[in-house]
Amino acid sequence: MAGNVYEAAGGEATFRLLVARFYARVEDDPLLRPLYPDEDLAGATEHLALFLIQYWGGPSTYNEERGHPRLRMRHQPFAIGQAERDAWMGHMKAAVESLELIPAVRKALIDYFETASTAMINQPAPR
Repeated sequence: MAGNVYEAAGGEATFRLLVARFYARVEDDPLLRPLYPDEDLAGATEHLALFLIQYWGGPSTYNEERGHPRLRMRHQPFAIGQAERDAWMGHMKAAVESLELIPAVRKALIDYFETASTAMINQPAPR
């Protein structure tokens, strides 16, 4: 894969499509939708798109608008257990797989999302 993941994936348009497809699934998920307090998902959609664009090598608009990502801190107010993580990851994996990406980009994205989503868990497993 030449260059960075952002370029290899197709740039901003690809990441915006990925996020749109992801949130289209989240919108109808009874477990995840309550974790997004805003009436619509536009703010969350824009924040995730800008974060991913920056993270994968695109423009640093996210940092300019919102500062350091601080993912754990930003997700701390929401109860995220294994079930929420697994549902989130299922929707994100489906969104990634819906795109026509080269295998190396697909793998890089899914590997990152697996690790990052696990790191957001902040609720103990039920006994």
